[in-house]
Formats: sequence, structure tokens, C-alpha cells
Amino acid sequence: MHETRWARAVRRGGQYLGAGDGGAGGRDGLVVIVVFAPVSHVDAVRDAAARAGAGAIGDYRACSFSVTGEGRFEPLAGAQPHIGAVGRPEVVQEQRIEVVCPRRDAVRALDAMLAAHPYEEPAWHAYRALSREDLAR
Repeated sequence: MHETRWARAVRRGGQYLGAGDGGAGGRDGLVVIVVFAPVSHVDAVRDAAARAGAGAIGDYRACSFSVTGEGRFEPLAGAQPHIGAVGRPEVVQEQRIEVVCPRRDAVRALDAMLAAHPYEEPAWHAYRALSREDLAR
């Protein structure tokens, strides 16, 4: 049976990110960046992430996961909302966009994603991706 580079890397305890990346995102590991964006701008946000080096897995680039849902917010006085109006609750079709990224490149990737985002206060978070060894502890 043929074992892919991805399968070998997972068996070794990390995600394979391609030649020269030191496996598992290098010495500092991987992070997962999650950004919520209106469906009108998801392609721009995903493209920005890929151009900044996020979403590389093995022999693939621009890898991401997205799921559609409802974003809810109410702009306060002083806000300049891209969608909606101050003082009025809003519900917007949005996507949750997730990409993996070597930790050393995460700030650059996040900054690129937020620069492509239309909101003045985009919702986002990031977390460390655990290796098999981390899980076994």
C-alpha cells in the first residue's frame, strides 16, 4: 500500500507542510487561524491567507475549511459598520474560514486575512495545533 507524505507525517506525530518547513510547521509548530467573514468577501480572505503562506499541506497550497453560519452583532455609537446601522441588531450570512500555518508565519497570515476583510472589527481567533505526542501526554 502506498503511504502518502501526509500519512507518514501524521504517523511521525505532526502535519506535513512540505519540503523545507521542518515538518509539523517547523520547530515552533502549527497554529490554526480562524476568521469569520461575510460570504461576499470569503474568497478575498482565503486568497490573502494563501498568498501569505497559510494553508500549505504537503504538495498542496491554499488549503482551507469553511462552514456557513449566521454572524450576529449590534454596532455601537462611534462604529462605522460595513453592514447594518448603529443601534440596530444585524444578522449576516458569514463563513468560518480555517487555515493551518507555521507559527513563525502566523502574524503575517492573520494580518493579510484581516486586511482583505471588510469589517472594521473582524472576529477571529487562533490556537496551537497539537501533535500526536502532545495528545499522548
